[in-house]
Amino acid sequence: MKYPIGKFQQPLHIDKQQIDHWISIIEAFPKQLSEEVRNLREQDLEKQYRPGGWTIRQVLNHCADSHMNSMIRFKLALTEDTPTIKPYHEDRWAGLSDSKDIPVESALKMLEGLHERWVHLLKGLSESDLERQFIHPDNDALISLKTNIGIYAWHCEHHLAHVRNAKLR
Repeated sequence: MKYPIGKFQQPLHIDKQQIDHWISIIEAFPKQLSEEVRNLREQDLEKQYRPGGWTIRQVLNHCADSHMNSMIRFKLALTEDTPTIKPYHEDRWAGLSDSKDIPVESALKMLEGLHERWVHLLKGLSESDLERQFIHPDNDALISLKTNIGIYAWHCEHHLAHVRNAKLR
């Protein structure tokens, strides 16, 4: 229930076809998410995808927060030499009033605009851009931008599955 599509599995080789596929997932995500919640009532937005998990409302707001952070990480990696990114406590962010209490339309609008810009940026990356990296300080991992595209395509599908599962509960 926590990982309805499994954890991200990094391929041994990431080619242009794989990257294009991942970008198409990221591009489609805002519309898919909007369609999933279009006819939900306020009480439906409070459904959780698993006991003790986030509500649908929190998942949508988490996606806006997470994808905003990811866009910034991409820009840092493209403009600095192997920057160390700033992690954040996503569970604490999900507990703030702008994640728990606000209508989901603001998160959907953020995702729509953010993904439009993000996809434009991703589609314009060169081979050398895709190899650029950042350091994630939680585990000192070097993460390439091409790998991070895959991580966020997975992230889109992961949370889309959470919303679908919560609707069935």
